Amino acid sequence: MRRTLQRLPFLLILQGIGAAAMFVPAIHAYQLRYLHTARSFFYSGLFFLIIFVLLAVAMGVRGRDGTIRGQLTGLVGALLILPLMLAVPFREALVDARILNSWFEMISCLTTTGATLYPGADQLPPTLHLWRAMVGWMGGLLFWVSALAILAPLNLGGFEVIATDVTAAGRTALRERRAGRPGERLRRYAGRVAPIYATLTLVLWIGLVVTGLGATEGAIMAMSTMSTSGITPGPWTGLPVLSELLIFCFLFFAVSRLTFRNDFITRERGVLLRDPEMRLAITLLVLVPAFLFVRHFAGSIETEGQNDLPAAGAALWGSVFTTMSFLTTMGLESAAFESSRFWSGLQTPGLLLVGLSLIGGGVATTAGGVKLLRIYALYKHGAREMGRLVYPSSVGGSGMRGRRLRREGAFVAWIFFMLFALTIAATMAALSLAGLDFSAATILAVAALSNTGPLAAVGGEDPILYSELGTGARLILGAVMVIGRLEALAIIALFNSDFWRG
Repeated sequence: MRRTLQRLPFLLILQGIGAAAMFVPAIHAYQLRYLHTARSFFYSGLFFLIIFVLLAVAMGVRGRDGTIRGQLTGLVGALLILPLMLAVPFREALVDARILNSWFEMISCLTTTGATLYPGADQLPPTLHLWRAMVGWMGGLLFWVSALAILAPLNLGGFEVIATDVTAAGRTALRERRAGRPGERLRRYAGRVAPIYATLTLVLWIGLVVTGLGATEGAIMAMSTMSTSGITPGPWTGLPVLSELLIFCFLFFAVSRLTFRNDFITRERGVLLRDPEMRLAITLLVLVPAFLFVRHFAGSIETEGQNDLPAAGAALWGSVFTTMSFLTTMGLESAAFESSRFWSGLQTPGLLLVGLSLIGGGVATTAGGVKLLRIYALYKHGAREMGRLVYPSSVGGSGMRGRRLRREGAFVAWIFFMLFALTIAATMAALSLAGLDFSAATILAVAALSNTGPLAAVGGEDPILYSELGTGARLILGAVMVIGRLEALAIIALFNSDFWRG
């Protein structure tokens, strides 16, 4: 039986996991006496579980361990097909909901974007908020595993930048990532990563409950933090400072893959502090909050609030938390950050938050965006080129690894950046044809492609509500969320003839 399950197609395994997960909100809704919601999830889970068993029995004899291209296509299929299945109980629980609305909610959650058509607390039962957070959490785990087991052997998802390392350690890491058959490799990484992901979520959940959150609210915020989906149990009004501090600490797992796993390239002590992604993130966490604090402090002079030390401290903490939140594409503002506007009388520049979302978090994490490692490679290349303008005969240093990062690494990072920019331009054009103005099209394009759904509410002068968008705009944004989650290079790989040979 175990061997049969192991040899099932990747997409079918994900379908079975999604069907089994439906029983959790069914139990939750029954405990809260939302009986219609409980029946919707129970019957949907039972129905799709029966379909999974029938397909597993039918394919069990002919099942194969799978190929790397089959797993990549299965990952694409999961993002396109699974949201339809996950939307069924959501649609049945909301009798007046359209299937398109439920599909948009699920594809937004599965890609860890967090855009929602139901921002009000009274628009959804608590169980449906829990289901949204669970789908986002499962989507985050899916990409933790897929990045290491599927994208890394193909040198995609940001690994193309570090794949330029041809040192002995780099070759060892590459052999380790490609060791074994694709199905075996997928099971190996799932067995390594899933317990870490679940344990961290459980620890954060307990910590949030201790700081004053309810059990359901704490579970939603814990899953939302680990998946960086930005899903909240209703309208976002902020959390207590201790809860925000806990979330801030756990968001570091979306900054660098080295926080939860060794990449086998560098084995020296203190490698995390020398990690380019971590160093760049810390630099941004210092510079951006400092800029925001100085800006708000200058505004407070005119409003005679410069002597209000508690408000100044709250403004500083709010800037730090909000910077970290948008850098990891979670996209939630601190409650103190909102109060700093009243302290200074100034609005926060939405363009700054858009820029943080574009940068994104670490490679092989749940964060979206361009990724810190690519930004670092482009920075090192630019700094070296500027140095050569002053000293044309200088030696760059940093060894072979540093030189390859500045050359080949920066080259592939620039290719991805241009594809990212072209995708934003194409999305903006499509949204403009759907009836949106330039500002709204720009913010929504960045929010969808960087998987930072809450950016729509704070990126412009006025909040943009997804519920007010037309059918065409929602379909466009749903497709762009998938492209942003998989990244354009992985999509292009599917159209490469060499990828399908053999």
